[in-house]
Amino acid sequence: MPTNASAAEHIKDLGEYVSASPSSFHAVDEAARRLDAAGFTGLNELEPWSGGAGGYYVIRDGALIAWVSPENAGPATGFNILGAHTDSPSFKLKPKPTTGKFGWLQAGVEVYGGPLLNSWLDRELQLAGRLVMRDGTQHLTATGPLLRFPQLAIHLDRAVNEGLTLSKQQHMNPIFGLGDPAGEDLLGLLASRVKDASVDAAEIGGYDVVVADTQAPAVFGVNSEFFASGRLDNLSSTHAGLVALIAHAGSAPADGPIAVLAAFDHEEIGSNSRSGACGPILEDILARISDGFGASVSQRRQALSASFCVSADAGHAVHPNYAERHDPANRPLLNRGPLLKINANQRYATDATGAAFWARLCAESGVPYQEFVSNNDIPCGSTIGPLTATRLGIRTVDVGVPLLSMHSARELCGVEDPYSLARVTDLFFATAM
Repeated sequence: MPTNASAAEHIKDLGEYVSASPSSFHAVDEAARRLDAAGFTGLNELEPWSGGAGGYYVIRDGALIAWVSPENAGPATGFNILGAHTDSPSFKLKPKPTTGKFGWLQAGVEVYGGPLLNSWLDRELQLAGRLVMRDGTQHLTATGPLLRFPQLAIHLDRAVNEGLTLSKQQHMNPIFGLGDPAGEDLLGLLASRVKDASVDAAEIGGYDVVVADTQAPAVFGVNSEFFASGRLDNLSSTHAGLVALIAHAGSAPADGPIAVLAAFDHEEIGSNSRSGACGPILEDILARISDGFGASVSQRRQALSASFCVSADAGHAVHPNYAERHDPANRPLLNRGPLLKINANQRYATDATGAAFWARLCAESGVPYQEFVSNNDIPCGSTIGPLTATRLGIRTVDVGVPLLSMHSARELCGVEDPYSLARVTDLFFATAM
């Protein structure tokens, strides 16, 4: 069936967002650029906030919290929160990053999260992230195509197709040139690729730099129904929340909830950071928003009790070649709507009340949804949902766009599903539970 025109426009914009976001720091920078263009106001955590109606955002490292306060918001107004994350499984540049041997220049990298290692082989890759100077100033950098993890030829490993084994330390060292490592400096190269600034590599005091695929996103399939891209887990959710929040800013009901996009960093490594969902960032920002309306401690608690979080993170579609790895009765497909993710052990935060609210939102927005539950023999991962529910006591439901090839350097979703998630999120931002 032909792709919906609005879905096609959304998927094109998602591709542009992903391409502009090779690291979590780029993802929040691009989000801030779009929010600025939509009339939002960026706030500094070090300064006082006056509060009031309107659109605002705060950046903390690789995380962004953005919100729209409606005209009649007050000290006990609840929050409707779309929670997502900006990071993706990858490799992170180590200290003393310029290495090599036998005439090859290589980059020293450490595995970040749980990437499918083999999917990163034989691709043109870049380094991207932030450089922090000794005086505290920060700069974004991205090299463009630079690196490659070269695979060993089958002639030198005749059994490779019977089972590929990769050592993270020995085999995952990308090449980036020829020469003597003593005469090369990756930090100098990163400094030279900073946009709109002149940076002295000798003044770099620290860096958070990751490896990212450079292949452009693509729509394909017999009816152009598939979308392939890096970092769909979880920029597909961050983008959907961003698009929905910007749309909501122009039509927020005066007596509605405060709509919030919470795009955390470090979900892929457990969320234990100042910008992760285990940290205080969301609680800090929500408290300051309520304080701006003159909230007492009791009214802050009222606001949280009236709040709801949709934890949006990519999930699994049924794999046609590995159907036995999925639950036999719940087998989601691409382009059949976003997932409602359920787990008896609360690895996902969905309960019956949250499921009913999600069903209501999907019905009212005209979007189908699918239920996902893991095969009993294969424990599922988790999301920021249980963390947010535990930290703040906010009722939470876990959802997400179905994918194939999750944690690959290049993941696959349906062209309809990200748009469907954005549509439901738009309605969610305006709807009190």
